[in-house]
This record gives sequence, structure tokens and C-alpha cells, in this order.
Amino acid sequence: MNNQNWTIESIGNLSGERVIITGGASGIGLEAAKVLGAKGAEVVLAVRNMDKGERAVARIKTDNPTANISLMHLDLGDLQSVRKFALEFSEKHKTLNLLINNAGVMIPPYKKTKDGFELQFGTNHLAHFALTGLLLPLLTSTPGSRVVTVSSIASRGAEIYFDNLDGLKGFSTMNFYRQSKFANLLFGKELNLRLKESGAETISIVCHPGVSATNLFMRGSGKEGGKVMNFLLGLFAQPAHKGALPTLFAAKNMQLQGGEYIGPDGIANFRGNPVVTSEGDKLFKADISKKLWQVSEQLTGVSYLSGKRVE
Repeated sequence: MNNQNWTIESIGNLSGERVIITGGASGIGLEAAKVLGAKGAEVVLAVRNMDKGERAVARIKTDNPTANISLMHLDLGDLQSVRKFALEFSEKHKTLNLLINNAGVMIPPYKKTKDGFELQFGTNHLAHFALTGLLLPLLTSTPGSRVVTVSSIASRGAEIYFDNLDGLKGFSTMNFYRQSKFANLLFGKELNLRLKESGAETISIVCHPGVSATNLFMRGSGKEGGKVMNFLLGLFAQPAHKGALPTLFAAKNMQLQGGEYIGPDGIANFRGNPVVTSEGDKLFKADISKKLWQVSEQLTGVSYLSGKRVE
């Protein structure tokens, strides 16, 4: 695969395609929405803060007045909201070409979701696990559909704390962030294995943005970065539009087969142009992944594809 020749211009006309992006009101999600909308896709931004979402839609339409961008409310810190979103979307639409599991919180103070999960594990992993499972009937009935899950270089060396998922036996905000992004990686690759075994055409791909200047660094507050934070990020992080390239590559590079891990091609994969990396295969652990899947089904109450990998 000649990844070096891939650019945003490689994405063809997406008219007639329907896309959901979680957390599309800012950062990488917003940048991806701009591009997909400009290519003709119908883009649904699944956001918690509807005011922020309205501003994002206005920004997109300033550059592209004919963009088909809409908002739906989704609070990933509340599984009831996830179920409501999936039900309303499925009642309204009969196809879903692309689900981008993008939203996330990073290194907030210790908090819990409405369902009692540690905030980062609950928001970044469990909610997306549930959302994908609930939308899977739509995805698998749509030819050529994909699920793209955004992980992070923070997944390197991370662990899943199965005996302390809620953090009550000890909590480190960075280690729990790393756990949640490792869970994203395991989930995305495990999902692809299960889709293949079930005979589904839908594929699942994992990506990471390297180090990108987004609101994630505001520790889950949802606030915009200040001048000092933005200056510091500018020294070592690539801009959000560049950080969105692995997501767009994962979403719309037609040579991908499913199960790949996409990241920037620069030193330590911090920045650069998107390529398929071998790191996903190195980090993936089949036994941990199966256990995480079982635990995730139990915690969310969302059951997935049956198949050989379910034990």
C-alpha cells in the first residue's frame, strides 16, 4: 500500500454517505467533520454540549454553506443517553456508512460517570463500546461500512486494571487515561476479528493522532485552551487539522482491509502524515482483549456478535 501518496484529495465524492462523529464539536472531530462534509457526506455530530455543537456547525457552514451537518445530543457519561441516541438515530435512518468513535476526556480529576464508572474508562471506552454495539445492525446492513476508533500513543505500556476499574483501590489520572486508550485499541481490533468471523462486510480500524493541539489537554473541563497552554502545545504538538489526518485515512482509505492501526509517520509517531503502523499488532493482547470484551458487555448490558471469540 503506497500510503505516501494519500492526501485528503484522495477522498472521493461522499454524497449519499452518512457519518456519525462523537465529540465533533471541537478538535480532531471537528476537523474530520469539515473534510467529510466538504466531500458531500451527511455528517451527524454527536455532542454533549449542544451550544458548542451549534457553534461548530456554524463554523463548518461558514466555509461550506451547503454542507449537510446536523447535531444530535449524546452524553457519553450516561449509558441511558447512549441508548437514547442509538434508538433515535436507528428510527430516523436506515443506513450508517461510518461511525467515528472520537470523543474523549483526558486526565480529569477523579470523577465517575452517571453509571458509576471511572470517568475516562466509562466515557472513552465503555460508552463507545455500547454505542457501537447498539448501532451495529445499521452498520452491518450498510455495504462498505466502517467503524473508526481513536486511540492514543498513551496506550503504549498501558494496562487494564480489571480488579480496580472504578479506581477505588487507587487512582492515577494518567494511568487511567492510558488504560482507556489501550481499551480503545483492544476494542477496535477485537471488533474487527469478530466482524470477520461473523461474515460481516463491515470493518473496524483503529487510529491515533500523535500529539495534537486539542481541548483534550483541558482535563475534561470542555474549556478552550488559554494562551500559555496553546503556546506550549504549539512547540511540540501538530495542529488539530493535521491530527485529524489519521482519522480521515482510517475512514476513507479504500485499500484498508480492517484491523489496521493508523498513526503519523514522524519520530515516535508524534506528528507527520498518516500511515499504517505495526504498533497495533505489538500492543494487542488477545487474552486481555477477550476479557475486556466480556467485562464491557457485562458493565454496559450491550451484547454483540456471537461467534467463536465469545467464551
